Amino acid sequence: MSKRLFGKIGLVGIGPIGSSLARVICRERLAGHIAIASGGIETLKRAEKLKLGDTYTTEANEAVRGADLVVVSVPVGASGAVAEEIEPALKEGAILTEVGSAKVSAIAQMQPVVPEGVHFIPGHPLTGTEKSGDAGFADLFENRWCILTPLEGTDLTALEKLSEFWRRCGANIGTTDPQHHDTTLALVSHLPHIIAYNIVGTAADLETVTKSKVIKYSASGFRDLTRLAASDPRTWHDMCLHNRDAILEMMARFLEDLAHLQRAIRWGEGDKLFDFFTRARAIRCSIIEEGQNIDASGYIPSARQSGIRRSLAQQTAPSPRHPQGRCQLDPSL
Repeated sequence: MSKRLFGKIGLVGIGPIGSSLARVICRERLAGHIAIASGGIETLKRAEKLKLGDTYTTEANEAVRGADLVVVSVPVGASGAVAEEIEPALKEGAILTEVGSAKVSAIAQMQPVVPEGVHFIPGHPLTGTEKSGDAGFADLFENRWCILTPLEGTDLTALEKLSEFWRRCGANIGTTDPQHHDTTLALVSHLPHIIAYNIVGTAADLETVTKSKVIKYSASGFRDLTRLAASDPRTWHDMCLHNRDAILEMMARFLEDLAHLQRAIRWGEGDKLFDFFTRARAIRCSIIEEGQNIDASGYIPSARQSGIRRSLAQQTAPSPRHPQGRCQLDPSL
């Protein structure tokens, strides 16, 4: 039987990440009590029906009262308001973490109101699905990366305990500074989502202009690329506003590269095109080798984020339970 890490865990937000955490905390017996808070009554009712926790409330401060670990899993733009709400109820010695994809903004909103004696350690599990609501899975974090962005003066015992929590959830651990995290995620996560939303919009506009069934007849490539456009609009609305500078920088670099590709196509520069596609394919192959390809268990992890292993992680702890696969691509493709 697994040893409990915490007496009580408070989960504020019960979307895909929060509901997945509730499931794995229960499965691994990581806490004696799981308290769940959600502002949505219907979401809370579904969580209770699924028996994701022990207590349920619409008041975040009630869920975190007496908790040894508090996980805030809300859109980045709501981080500050949540921090202000729970601040009076946080107990001394508790670990407070959040799982947003824009660390600099989340830290700027939350850190000023974190009480003395509470260990605030931001983090980001690099996984998820395009589904919103309580569409979670107990093994969502298996062999994925959780990037922690500890702040100056972070208590090392608290950091190791939070790291162990994520390991017990199945994740590998990496650490970096918040700015580096945001710059990298702008490229490997935020930009792909923006491209997906944009190409869907382009297809819809073309369909209107040509009166043709562009979307209905979309091929598998279009469907694969645009899966990300099914993600929660509020999440990506927030992301564009709260990681704006890094996203704009990555968009500019992407457009420059796209212009070079456009020129090669226009001038029939076959060698350049072949080299470009060969290099891109090799990078995709490396994603598969890292074990970050689409999992067969029914959920879709964020394979687009897997490249963060080399560029972000300063310390790593791969899970021995999940051997990495090898890339096996048909040479005729």
